[in-house]
Amino acid sequence: MNAKVYAARFSVGSNLFLVFAKLAIGLLSGSVSVLSEAIHSAIDLVAAIIALFSVRVASQPADEDHHYGHGKVENLSALVEGVLVLVAAGWIVYEALHKLLQPHAAPEVLLGMLVMAISSALNFFVSGYLLRVARKERSMALLADAVHLRTDVWTSLGVFFGLFLVKLTGFPWLDPVVAIAVAVMITKAGLDLCREALHPLVDAKLPEAEEQEIIGVIEQHTGGFAQFHNLRTRQSGSEQHVDFHLTFPGSRTLEEVHKVCDEIEAAVREKFPQAHVLIHPEPCPEDCDVPGCAPGQA
Repeated sequence: MNAKVYAARFSVGSNLFLVFAKLAIGLLSGSVSVLSEAIHSAIDLVAAIIALFSVRVASQPADEDHHYGHGKVENLSALVEGVLVLVAAGWIVYEALHKLLQPHAAPEVLLGMLVMAISSALNFFVSGYLLRVARKERSMALLADAVHLRTDVWTSLGVFFGLFLVKLTGFPWLDPVVAIAVAVMITKAGLDLCREALHPLVDAKLPEAEEQEIIGVIEQHTGGFAQFHNLRTRQSGSEQHVDFHLTFPGSRTLEEVHKVCDEIEAAVREKFPQAHVLIHPEPCPEDCDVPGCAPGQA
């Protein structure tokens, strides 16, 4: 089974367990912060299902209708997840304010604290696993899922701390206050996910560090060509698309030019195994100042 698909299925299973656990404990304890976390985990479950669907689609090869493959489905998945996170945050704030403005009895905190501790530990493990797979496979969908679950670790710990304060002080209003704090953290995670998912969708260039790696690889082959220019990069799911121009002396044969291009393409793919490299060779201009590179010169 594809590593990305396996990781996405694992995320679906863990989120399904947490939804039922948090919902049951939230209803039994009457804690709005635990219920807010149940809603958050429900959003996580929906996002994990979307991520599972997207990585399966993105893994399909290019076809007649999608010449560049299906990689951007992963970015769409991450964008949808970010929007769902923001919707969940709004709902949590609404419910917490309603609870805060209406007097209510203090919730039963021990069960809530227990399920929050379990949730934090499980999400820490699952998010770490997803991060490793996402980085190895360069999967935006899994990265979004992992970042979201890592946020859940801190929000669950926040709820745990809030319930502990309720137990310690007997002040029930601390429960919805903590829920609002959770929503603020969730909102930041949602905005970050949306921003990161949008970059590849609008064909933003690769990160500066990665572009410098590509330039470094090209410059290692400067003996084979005169100059390079017009470097362009973009991300599509787990794939990188790289294209640039190389100038060659007029004395070089087509076979020699092709050999140099093949060597550079192979070197770039050694650094970025899922890269698609397109090189446009062209003759040196008449005013080329590189010795021996003007057209017709040996």
